[in-house]
Amino acid sequence: MTARKTQIEPLGDSALLIRLGEQIDEETHRRVVAVSTRLAANPFPGMIEQVPAFTTVAVHYDPSLTTFASASALVSTLIQNVPPAPLPDADVVEIPVCYDGDLAPDLAFVAGHAKLAPEEVVRLHASGDYRVYMIGFTPGFPFLGGLPPQIATPRRSSPRLAVPAGSVAIGGQQTGVYPIESPGGWQIIGRTHVRLFRADADPPTLLRMSQRVRFRPISRAEFDA
Repeated sequence: MTARKTQIEPLGDSALLIRLGEQIDEETHRRVVAVSTRLAANPFPGMIEQVPAFTTVAVHYDPSLTTFASASALVSTLIQNVPPAPLPDADVVEIPVCYDGDLAPDLAFVAGHAKLAPEEVVRLHASGDYRVYMIGFTPGFPFLGGLPPQIATPRRSSPRLAVPAGSVAIGGQQTGVYPIESPGGWQIIGRTHVRLFRADADPPTLLRMSQRVRFRPISRAEFDA
């Protein structure tokens, strides 16, 4: 990694933040994966964990065992000249989605915002080639890049208190799936019966960072069955 593109800064009094890019795209994601992988394989004394995100990797450490200056120097040396990681293009997970009626309460809004028919929104959403850029917010929630720009839609001005598990939604230039019932402000355009999070499974999350995802439209009858 070159110093020109990488910044390391304090994150509170027991963590540091490695900035690897300015926008969410595959090039930055490959850098995030490379740095995250290197840190996971080579923890320094006092390091607790590393947490990859869209354009950054947070490194948490024990301040009784190391300092920001020492930790940042070690990290800088460790990640220097790490090449961007390859991504698993062959690893594709297909998720069936019903874009019908009460399962898609915001589909009409998304269509109106895009000035398209609801059927065209569904077609575009299901034609996207998505990449899991991050898992977070709730256990197993995938933040997916690759949404066709025509249907990018702002989040709701007033979030819902309870979004049903399996809801497929759009938030800005991303799409995602709510693994469990939770509050949420994304525009819901469909639902899947696939469970993305199972507390008793190993691993508990269906998706992982860097995987590719495709959505397959299904009928209401198929969803109900």
